[in-house]
Amino acid sequence: MVKLQKDVDAIRISTRIEELATCSSTSVGVTRLPFTAESLKAERLVEEWMKAAGMKVRKDALNNIIGRYEGKDPAASVLMIGSHLDSVIEAGKYDGILGVITGIEVVQTLKDNGIILDNPIEVVGFCDEEGVRFHSTFLGSKAIAGTFTAEDLERADEQGITIAEALKGIGIADPYAYNNASRTPEELLAYLELHIEQGPVLERENEPVGIVRGIAGATRFYFEIIGKPGHAGTVPVALRQDALLGASDLISYIENIAIKNEPLVATVGKLTVSPGASNVIPGLVTGTLDIRDLNVDRKKKAIDAILTESERVAKARGLQIQFIQVMEAEPVYCNEQLITVIEESIVEQDGSAISLVSGAGHDAMAMADVTNVAMIFVRCKEGLSHHPEEFVTLEDMGVGARVLYSAVIKIAKLH
Repeated sequence: MVKLQKDVDAIRISTRIEELATCSSTSVGVTRLPFTAESLKAERLVEEWMKAAGMKVRKDALNNIIGRYEGKDPAASVLMIGSHLDSVIEAGKYDGILGVITGIEVVQTLKDNGIILDNPIEVVGFCDEEGVRFHSTFLGSKAIAGTFTAEDLERADEQGITIAEALKGIGIADPYAYNNASRTPEELLAYLELHIEQGPVLERENEPVGIVRGIAGATRFYFEIIGKPGHAGTVPVALRQDALLGASDLISYIENIAIKNEPLVATVGKLTVSPGASNVIPGLVTGTLDIRDLNVDRKKKAIDAILTESERVAKARGLQIQFIQVMEAEPVYCNEQLITVIEESIVEQDGSAISLVSGAGHDAMAMADVTNVAMIFVRCKEGLSHHPEEFVTLEDMGVGARVLYSAVIKIAKLH
């Protein structure tokens, strides 16, 4: 077990998270979109805390804020710790932020204990992970991973402001120099991300932290079910071509497929019914289907089964059903060596190294294109996230910080 003269300070972590929660454009929850007055206020606080922890601070070409704690060998590869500073609309306080502030706390603890590791440590607050403003996720981490493109800069928000224009608005002189933010595999030792679980498993298992095996791949479809509208009072039920009943059959089948193939998850998140009148048989239903799993083959078999069932439903009810794939994201597997180190660190804290799959996307997905990645999940109350009542206890923050600290000590000396 890692012995510390000066332990991590969970109260300091909590206090800083509360302070960052005031950097919001809404009074309900936290709303902090990238490249806004609220995000700049948050960045100033983060910069102040990074400097207090002994880090040199800079902003890169896409406005990621980076604090560097020098190692014994400044030329050695960097162990990067990070998460995001932006939020969804009326979010909770901890999503993303817990990872950034805990990373700073780990470096503060190194400094307080007079420890300089062989490898430099960099803590990163990524500028835009959620994708709320510009409808494109992982902007900051993609820039560091070298997968950000010039086309990304032309994405616009609802006011028509492009990413390039927004960057200029906060003082980035040349947004098209985004390649200056990219790092090479040789520069990076690994990337670690601590994050709230955003799910109920750790609470169910009564464990404060868990180890992430991987981040599920996601497939999304737009679907259209065409029936025949008619008078609700005159067309016998047995003779109807009711598009909504066809959708109901399919949604029930999708739920059963997900239950049978757990931990695969499937969600019909949006439905539009037309004509949408109380006295008219639904003639058209459009919707979305989101399917996620770490296991690619299992996900493909589930999708094939759903498409086959859609053909059966269409024939049985006299409908036309079409699925159009609109997104495919490959799964990301965490590095086994890093997983082993984190498992050891969890056991040191008298915990059980519960393995989890992340159904949500994280900056680690983008960072996996440039270096090995690993994630630590911290329990959150009722698994609630993207909600003002999102909550993590002080005790769990402390355990998460100690696990991350222990892992950092080990990983920086693996080479």
